[in-house]
Amino acid sequence: QGQLVESGGGLVQLGGSLRLSCAASGSSVSIYAMGWSRQVPGKQREVVATITRRGSTNYADSVKGRFTISRDNAKNTVYLQMNSLKPEDTAVYYCSDGVAWGQGTQVTVSS
Repeated sequence: QGQLVESGGGLVQLGGSLRLSCAASGSSVSIYAMGWSRQVPGKQREVVATITRRGSTNYADSVKGRFTISRDNAKNTVYLQMNSLKPEDTAVYYCSDGVAWGQGTQVTVSS
């Protein structure tokens, strides 16, 4: 089973941008559908973006038009570009290949 390590979270102001990275080891991001989810304490984890093996993407309505998921097979890394961030985007963000989950990275958007 592979391991996933997220990075790139932090504190950003309303309207700012962040790019999250998910580096995979022991597995290949090119052969699995990959996804980013987020969770706020006390709430269920929400899937925000997915990318299939063929590169098709899907987004939650709450982030559509602001977030972009992409994959670099050579670097075995999946990214989540987040623009026009809002306070309601504050959460711990996780990546997954459907089996393994990373440890998460905190994103905080201040108003």
